[in-house]
Formats: sequence, C-alpha cells, structure tokens
Amino acid sequence: MKIIFKIEYRTRWGQELYVVGENSLLGNSDENKAVPMRYEGDGIWSLVLDFQGSFSQFKYYYIVKEYGYIHDKEWGDPHTFIPSELNNTYYIYDVWQHMPADKSFYSSAFSKIILARQAENGQMPLPSYRSALTLQLFAPTVRQDEVVALAGTMTPHAWSIDEAFIMNDSHFPLWEIVLDALSLKYPIEYKFLILKKDTHEVVTWEEGNNRMLKIPEIGKGENVILGGLHWNAPLPMWRGAGVAIPVFSLRSEKSWGIGEFFDLKKMVDWAVLTGQRFIQVLPVHDTTMTHTWFDSYPYRANSVFALHPAYLHLPAIGKLKDKESMAEYERLVAELNSLPEIDYERVTLLKWEYLRTIYAQLGKKTLTTSGFKTFFAANKGWLEPYAAYCCLRDVYRTPDFRKWKTYSVFNRTDIDEFCTPGNLYYDEVCFHYFVQYHLHLQLLEVRDYAHSKGVVLKGDIPIGVSRDSADAWSHPELFHMDSQAGAPPDDFSVEGQNWGFPTYNWDIMAQDGYTWWKARFRKMSEYFDAYRIDHILGFFRIWEIPENAVQGLLGHFNPALPFSIEELQSYGFYFDENRHARPYIREYMLQNLFGEYTGEVIHDYLLECGYGVYVLNLDFNTQRKIEDYFYGKNDEKSLKIKSGLFTLTDEVLFVEDPRQKREFHPCISARQTYSYKSLTDYERWCYDRLYIDFFYRRQDEFWQSEAMKKLPPLISSTGMLVCGEDLGMIPHCVPDVMNTLQILSLEIQRMPKDPDREFGNVWQYPYLSVCTTSTHDMSGIRAWWEEDREKTQRYYNYVLQEPGEAPYYCEPWICEKILAMHMQSPSMLAIIPLQDWMSVNGNIRRENPASERINVPSNPRNYWRYRMHITLEDLLKETDFNKQIINLVRSGNRE
Repeated sequence: MKIIFKIEYRTRWGQELYVVGENSLLGNSDENKAVPMRYEGDGIWSLVLDFQGSFSQFKYYYIVKEYGYIHDKEWGDPHTFIPSELNNTYYIYDVWQHMPADKSFYSSAFSKIILARQAENGQMPLPSYRSALTLQLFAPTVRQDEVVALAGTMTPHAWSIDEAFIMNDSHFPLWEIVLDALSLKYPIEYKFLILKKDTHEVVTWEEGNNRMLKIPEIGKGENVILGGLHWNAPLPMWRGAGVAIPVFSLRSEKSWGIGEFFDLKKMVDWAVLTGQRFIQVLPVHDTTMTHTWFDSYPYRANSVFALHPAYLHLPAIGKLKDKESMAEYERLVAELNSLPEIDYERVTLLKWEYLRTIYAQLGKKTLTTSGFKTFFAANKGWLEPYAAYCCLRDVYRTPDFRKWKTYSVFNRTDIDEFCTPGNLYYDEVCFHYFVQYHLHLQLLEVRDYAHSKGVVLKGDIPIGVSRDSADAWSHPELFHMDSQAGAPPDDFSVEGQNWGFPTYNWDIMAQDGYTWWKARFRKMSEYFDAYRIDHILGFFRIWEIPENAVQGLLGHFNPALPFSIEELQSYGFYFDENRHARPYIREYMLQNLFGEYTGEVIHDYLLECGYGVYVLNLDFNTQRKIEDYFYGKNDEKSLKIKSGLFTLTDEVLFVEDPRQKREFHPCISARQTYSYKSLTDYERWCYDRLYIDFFYRRQDEFWQSEAMKKLPPLISSTGMLVCGEDLGMIPHCVPDVMNTLQILSLEIQRMPKDPDREFGNVWQYPYLSVCTTSTHDMSGIRAWWEEDREKTQRYYNYVLQEPGEAPYYCEPWICEKILAMHMQSPSMLAIIPLQDWMSVNGNIRRENPASERINVPSNPRNYWRYRMHITLEDLLKETDFNKQIINLVRSGNRE
C-alpha cells in the first residue's frame, strides 16, 4: 500500500517540510523523528510512503524546520487518514492549516454544543469505491438545520441542485464526501453550497470563482484526497447571550446553604427558557485553608486542580444510616438555606462533618470501584500531593507548609510513602480522594446535562495561586516566592491591589513547555467548554510587589526593561539613589499627614537627619512592619498614624529591580507624591519624559514577545473557547496579541478602552468580544447609578439620550434600556450578571442594590457571601420576567 503526500508551502532558504504521525513510518508522533519531504519545485513538497501489509487509520500533521529546529507547525487538530479496503494507492493533496479567521467556531463550545451536528444514528461511515475522489472541507459556522453540499459539472445535469452531493458531517466541523471517480464527468468545475437540511432549499453558495479539479485521471485502486479546503464565503455572524453567576451564589430548594454544582442544572433550565446559551461562573477550585470565612475568596485556591467540597450535593453521595442524625442535618440545612447570605463557616463545617460520616459508610466500597480507579489513575499526579497537603494542613493547623517540620520541603518519595496503605494518615488521604472523586462525578453530570440542552459552561482561570497552596508546596521552582502579585492603581483601587500570590518563574516553566499550565487548562476542559483568563495582562507582565509591602503602589512590572543609571541620565535626569529611590520625608509634609499626632510620630517612628529631613525608624521602614505593629488597633489615632506611615513608604520616584541590581523602575504613583512635587520644573519635565516612555512605549515589543511565547501553546492545549479579562492599565500591544490569537476581549461600558471616552460605545465593540454591564468586582448597574450623580446625569443624557434630569433610582425601564443596548452590540457574547438581568423587573429585583455586590477589590478581607434572594425553582416560574429576558435577547437577534 502506498501513500503520496503533496502540499504547497512557500519556504525560505534553510527551511524544510516534514510529516509526523501516529505510526512508525512517520516517527510515532515524535517531532524529532519527523520524516522530511522532497521539494518538487514551485512550492510543492511531496513524500511517498510504502506500507507492507495492512494498517489502520492514523493522525498526522506537517511541520517546518529551519536549520534543524522547528520553526512552525500546523494549527488545530491533526489530519486523520482512514484507509479503505478497496484502495491500495492514496494521493493526498493537503493545504497547510493556518489559524482560520473563524477560529472561535472550532472550539468545543460551538463544534460540540451550540452548532453541534445532531447525528441520528451516530457517526455515519463514508462509502468506499474502487476508484475514489475524496473532498474534505472545513465549514464550522453552518447552523444545525443546514448541510453542506457539492455541485458542479461532474453530474449528468451540470450544477443541478437536485443532483448535488450532500456531504458527511460525522467529523464536524470537517465535512467530507467520497465520490465514485468512474462515474464523474471530467474536467470538473465545482462549488460548495449550503442547503436547508430538511427541504434542501439553497441558503447560499460560496463566493469566488469556480473551483477547478486539476488532477490526473483516477485509476483503479486509487483514492485521491483533497484535504484542508475551507468554505469560501462569510456567513451570518453568530451572536449569543448568557448569564454570569458564581456557583456559591445559587439558591435552590435542595441546596445546603450555599450554591452547589447540581444547582447549575436548574440554571441551565433557566438559560434555555430565556434563550441564553452561556453560563459563566467564578473559579470552582478548593480554597480551604483556615476553615473560616477567609476561605470564601474564590481566587485563592489551595490547588489549581482540586474542586471545592462546598459545591457537593451531599444526599446524592448517600444518606446517613442513622435516621436521627439525618433528620438533624436536614433541620440545620433548612435553617442555613433560608439565610439571606451565605454563612460560610457554618455551611462548610457542616458539610465536612457529613462528608466524614458518609465516607465512613461508603468510602472503602467506593475506592474499590473501577470508576474511582480510572479517576485516580488519570489524576494521581496532582491528587496525591493535594490529599497529603490537606492532611498536613489539618494536622499542623496551618496551610503554611513552611511550618510543617519534616514535610516543610516537598519530597516526592516522602509523599508517596505518606500516601501508602498502612501509613498513619492513609485513611485521611483516602478521604480527600473520595471527596474529589464525587466532585468530579457531579460536575461531569452537570456538564453533560448542559451539553444535552445546548448550553455552554464558561469557567474562570485565576491568574494567581496561593503561596500556601499544594502547587506552591509541590512545585516551588515554578514560583518567585519572595514576591507578591497584584495590580497597579486603577478604577477598582487607587492604592493598587496586592493579591498576595507569588509571581511565576516563567523561565523555569518554559523549560518543559509550560507543562503545569497545560495540565491546568486540560483539567478545566473536562468540565468547561469556554473560559475566562483572569487578568490576561499577567501573561504579558505581572505587577510584582515586594514581599515587605502591603499596598500595591511600590510594585513594578515583571518582566520589564528597567533603566540603568546611565539611561536615566540620558533623559537629563540626574539620579541620586538616596533622594529618588528612598522615602522622601520632610518636616513640612508631616503636619498634613499626621495632624495633632505629628510630634508623637517624629518621636516614635522617625529618625531626624537634620535640616528638616527624616527617615523611617528601622522598626517601621516597611509596610509589613507597620502592618504587623498596628494589627488589631482600630482606634482613630492608630488608623491615622498607620495610613500616614504607609504614605511615607510610598514617597519614592523609583523602585529598584529585585533581580537586576542598580537598575530602576519609575514608581507608578510618583507624580502624586511630595517627592515629585518638590522637583524643579526641569527635573519634572525630564521625569515625565522617562515616565511616559517607560510605561507607554519602552516595553511594548518586549511584552508582546513575552505574551506570544506563553499564550499560543497554552490556549492551543485544549479546544475551549478563549476569553480574556483585559481590564486595567492596558499596554498598546495587548489588543494586537488578542486579535492575532482571536481571544475574545471583555468590554464594559463603564470602563472604556479608549482613555478619551467616559463611557464605552457599545455599537463599536469588536465582534470577538464579551460585553457585559458589570463584573463581580463592581457594583451592579443599579448601585452604580446612585454612586455619582453627575456621572449618572451625563450617562442618562448622552448615552441613553434621554432628556431632562436623571431619575434618582435606576428604574426598571432604564435597566431594560441599558441591557437592550448591550444585546444589540456587535459582540459575539453578551453575558450579563444575574443581578443585572433581574434589575429590569420591579417585582423580582432585590430592594437594596448594595446587597447584590459580590466583591470590593480594595478590601483584601472581603467576605464573598452573596446569594440569590429567590430560589431557582421560583425563578423558573416567573413567567413575565422570563418573557422580558427572551424579548431582550431576541431584540439583539441573539441565538
């Protein structure tokens, strides 16, 4: 049996084409053993393979090597070759697969759910002919009630619609057809067209000139395969709607005081009822560290793989044999489920108690099942360290693994022994296996239910990981544990944000091809078909804050290109480290900061250097020392002194790079400091030049190259639809990278990307975007309406184009008009928080809009406890409200 591969690819000097595939003749998928092709001229490369005996189907793809190193490879899934018993020679004419312009539609969100083909009898096999012509076409945007057909001069009645060949969609978005080559009329001109599935009415023909079949006559036993063709015509752009709601915020009659995975089924039902296709949730990873409400923060996971036990529906695992105990649990559950907000500590402790009891009943039996054994084998790499982490966290009563004595430094051999039968803690380890297995089963069940209803679950990948997590413990080499990640000052927080997470050691991560990140994405793809990359700017650069800082103002971007002292001087700014990179403290400042406590501050917290110059006492020369000293002191005096001392630590114009000594970053808040204001006019002019150059020009190409190293391999590791949260201080290169990779941007009218606009123009949003009215980090539209009357008035007159004075409250008709505007935007997705959906109906929305807020980013101790105020069962019965939502979705022609 013989296969002849042919492909056109225009190379430059030093480049060669290779084929790699799933059999020994093609290197067994090892790119180092890829088979070189022969150049025939005019851009055509070929390879002839002779197979001895029979062989099965295999996957393959093309790569380009330049001087022996991989320069490029095809985008997307590999080609699949399927042999036929009737053919012994195959001519494969492939087209190099570049990233298509409609990449989003190749994601599982579309190919497996929204536009998935409804095969009545499973995958239909392709016919076989002694002499065959096979055509393969990618057409991912064809609707479910449509089919692709082939028409042309090859039939008795040329171009007859009645004689058009309907293509096979078993491998959608790939459409295939095999024709009997002996029955065709040559030469062949042809085109693809789309027909209605039931009536075969023409929907549209592809554009452009007729396609020409330029191949030799096909002999007996031969199969000519034309692969990698693409539909050549724009189709109506699909646009859909969705709802955003954290899992913990769901409320049903059966949930246990907090939202659970199974509650998502009813949310799926509501989405279907109201014409929505997406449900977006916050991270669902385990955050259990202290067993207190501090663990309610969903972006501080103790594992990027483990799911949160609070989301289990416990009766689905099993009911307790002790009927009195079961009745007591049911009484407590009814009490907790009636609360207006989550009592996080009581709920989670109650669930832990129940889980341990049901594990004692069912654990041993469960862990012997084939289902559990399959789950364990697939997840052992992260599951064992996670289970050991949970045990040690509780044994030592701290998640800070640095305090775990023998186990403070992770050792795989020790952990394998720790997780071995017969070990003192083995049963406790198995308990955590048991919990994660049931979480896996329940979330899979929800995913399958959503799929069956045509609804996409959209997850959230946090940019950070807790420094006390199982990941940081088991893979410390992947992190910079001596630093903290956060965000520079923005609309959410004027002092910046300090998330407390360690930053990533990207250089180490790159050495194994970002294996940890890819595993993280792949685990998520088991449950979700779309995801939001939290703070996608972190893949360009992260805001890195010194370990001894509390606020975010003393941070710097990492990676970045700091200034040498010589470079600073080239701007005309003569740098003095003591003056410009140390806190600038002068006597005239102190009265403004400390008022009546100035004398006490000078005496207790500062050291005088003469001439009205001061430095911070060594016991108070970092924000961490100040924070520790004033911990628990909430009187007015302590708060004022603490705030003033924090301000003094921020009185710098430059921050020294922690890894490149004697190189400096301009301080992002410098122009608000006394230090800046005390510069001469010339010094300020020089500083402004270098400041603007540093933050808006100098880093752009560097950050672009950093993102293009990391993002392509990560987002291509799964088939999920990719969305990015691109809010904040956005470098100029970010939109270009996101457009190149076709990552959907986030558009919020209150946070326009154009700095010259007060409000975003929804009519100008890009198609590849998700538009929304609010996020979990913001107040909803009703609460926002009441925050700034002057801004609200401008919005009312100039955006809503309503005359006169704006109503004091955001009345339902106003909310409805705002949502209609978003539904009609060009954005592919309009995903609205449930609170804002409810705002359009005066009978169903909450009375106090302030109670709908989920998070306040400026508060590191925020309690994440918002819950729906009505049950999902009641929401499904709200006929009038649900009709409003349907009408809003339809008003934007969203599907």
